[in-house]
Amino acid sequence: MMNAQSGSSKKLTAALYFILFFVTLLVVFPLIWTILLSFKTNSEILTTPFSLPKTFSFENYTRAFETLNLFGLYKNTLIIAFFAISIELVITFMSGFALSKMIFKNPALKKFIYTFLIIGLTIPPFILLFPIFKMTAFFKLQGTYAAIILPYIATSISFNTLLFTGYLSSLPKEIDEAALIDGCDLYKLCTRIIIPMAKPVIATILVFNVLYIWNEFPLASTLITDSAKHTISLGASYFKGRWNVDYTGIMASSVMIIIPQLLFYGFFQRYIVDGMTAGAVKG
Repeated sequence: MMNAQSGSSKKLTAALYFILFFVTLLVVFPLIWTILLSFKTNSEILTTPFSLPKTFSFENYTRAFETLNLFGLYKNTLIIAFFAISIELVITFMSGFALSKMIFKNPALKKFIYTFLIIGLTIPPFILLFPIFKMTAFFKLQGTYAAIILPYIATSISFNTLLFTGYLSSLPKEIDEAALIDGCDLYKLCTRIIIPMAKPVIATILVFNVLYIWNEFPLASTLITDSAKHTISLGASYFKGRWNVDYTGIMASSVMIIIPQLLFYGFFQRYIVDGMTAGAVKG
């Protein structure tokens, strides 16, 4: 009986490992394929896209590095990400704190706000491109960093607030009550007690928003009209002309854009898991 159970357990483990390997292969394959394509010529990409490169030359990367102003693209991306995420964190922490810790005189209002934020997650920001563009033109923000920073802030409020709400709701209320009894006002309660305890979810929100801004293309390509303020996500579009497309340049620049964010995600991966699992207790 024990041997039969042991054999069944081994088969189940082997099946799970096989599924895990298959899923991992599906996830990693596009990245590996992109790297291989970045070493090919345009003719090889068009005729034999699934074969190995005939020669592994860094010529495509050299040309991409010469074409792209990487320092300027990185600088613009970091400036936009810094101001957008700084403002997002302040706004969404306060809204998350209000929804999770404060008592509403009208409970229906709290439920309505929470539902409204959930509905906000279902609306793709890309369908708002035209209204956002018209508002940017109306307020004469074209050609400024604010033209893209403000939409990034607005489109992140639902996700960030709900993540803060779920995490802060999981913190014991007794800590808040003890702090208030000891004489803490609301500002000190948030800055000295709640924020230090909320570091995992803050790190999670930081990583998600940095990666979103790093990869976001539709809003950036529509709202950033000044080429001097282009972000890193627009770098690959430099190799697409009106009549021709430099596929090798696109592949090489894509790899150069992907690698830094993979390193960034790998470094903060532990904080993402902590923030997401801790915030999943309540909401």
